[in-house]
Amino acid sequence: MKTFMGLVAVSVFAVAGCKTTEPCGCSGLCKLGGELVKPSAPIVLPDEWNSPDGMTLGKDGNIYLSINNVGDQSHPAKVGIIDSNDEVRVFTDLPVHPETGKVSPLGMVFGSDGHLYVADNQTFVSDQPGLSRLLRVNIQDGKPVGTDVVVAGLQMANGLSAHGDYIVVNDTSIDKTYPLTSGTYRFTLEELNGGPVEVEGLGDPHLIVTLKTRNKEHQIGANGVAYAANGDLFVCNFGDAEIWKATFAKSGEVACWALFSKGKQQGLACVDGLQIDEFGKLWTADFLGNAIACICPKSGKVKIVAKNEPGTGEDGSMDAPSECIRRGNKVYAANIDLSYGPNETDGFHSISVFELP
Repeated sequence: MKTFMGLVAVSVFAVAGCKTTEPCGCSGLCKLGGELVKPSAPIVLPDEWNSPDGMTLGKDGNIYLSINNVGDQSHPAKVGIIDSNDEVRVFTDLPVHPETGKVSPLGMVFGSDGHLYVADNQTFVSDQPGLSRLLRVNIQDGKPVGTDVVVAGLQMANGLSAHGDYIVVNDTSIDKTYPLTSGTYRFTLEELNGGPVEVEGLGDPHLIVTLKTRNKEHQIGANGVAYAANGDLFVCNFGDAEIWKATFAKSGEVACWALFSKGKQQGLACVDGLQIDEFGKLWTADFLGNAIACICPKSGKVKIVAKNEPGTGEDGSMDAPSECIRRGNKVYAANIDLSYGPNETDGFHSISVFELP
């Protein structure tokens, strides 16, 4: 364990004596039977919106959606909105990287400062290492008024979450040596106001936890990340289909870092993207298994809510989902539809929608 600037970077190994789960005692989705929820009609995205990924719920009730467009890079990536009527529109374009001429948005979250933070994963558009960034879309009166680069030097910027004065971003591939090392960086909003923060990978003072991915077939590490209301932090390990949990001391240091939920033992092939709903339940997408799941925040028990065979998604079913989010009684799954694992990219772009019983 290494300490930097009052923070603790914790390895993949659990802190001794650290416990993360407790008896469930939950109601609602945790108690659902084995029947899967069937999809409603999909939200069909325009042709220039492909490879949708990260989502976050704004205070205005809109779902903000990253349109990565890696499937067809002739269209510039952007941030879209799914409004309360499930209609879509553009919220803002994003500045391209000066070296690649592309921007590749994945995870998104609103900080407590009201601005929208976006992970720019440059590994989708370039082989050059260390180009990924964290962007801040500055919001004034609900409208975008400009975008700043606030973190640089990331390898594979991915999931984002926010709590209090903190923003965290996952780097899915810090060190590709097997087993792949990934992790979660944490920043204060104040330091992000001082110009781009340059991170340096392993040993960087902002890297608070790391993971090792041992699945040789899918060397993809820290993906989705979500803060609970009480400040606990959950991190997805995509390749190993695990969710890890960090709790913190009053000083802000990591007090406990341990495996929380084993997805493979409960029917998940991977865990891709992570959100926590208003009831504290965790929601993740299974890209490889074309599924979405709800996870008990106490026990780590997985409930697969919807699942289907690979396809185009034209009937509303999922097409390689990379994230899901709950809004009211509906769950929305972003079908990134990349050619990876069992999936083959097609020309139909959609968000799958599920109404909960």
